[in-house]
Amino acid sequence: MIIIIDVNVFLSALIKDSTTREILLTYEQEFCFPEKSLQKIRKYKQLIQKKSGLSDIDFLKLFHSLLKFIRIIPDEELLCYWDNAKRIMEHIDPEDVTFIAAALSQDSAIIWSDDRHFGKQDKVITLKTKDLVNLYN
Repeated sequence: MIIIIDVNVFLSALIKDSTTREILLTYEQEFCFPEKSLQKIRKYKQLIQKKSGLSDIDFLKLFHSLLKFIRIIPDEELLCYWDNAKRIMEHIDPEDVTFIAAALSQDSAIIWSDDRHFGKQDKVITLKTKDLVNLYN
């Protein structure tokens, strides 16, 4: 199963040594993240560091450690799926069109997100963190 992680999942794993981070580091799944959304991680770097207490070096170490378990989907791979993803998600949350396009670009991919608005679409299966925990326990 290919799991597209939402930006908030990635941010959560960076901020706190939590269930989210444990899932990414220990569950043997193919986790993916759209290249386009890496800019949001950079945008929130200072907030992540403030909330987590991580120094610049520790942030980079953790970020790169997580990336060992997350495949980045290049922007070019999303282009063919963008219009369809936009029709599905734009009226719900335009910022999440990227994650729908990423899921559509991969065979049988699901989205891992705790955001409720993904439940307002029915084209891509979405699981919350608690669903993943239940799935593997």
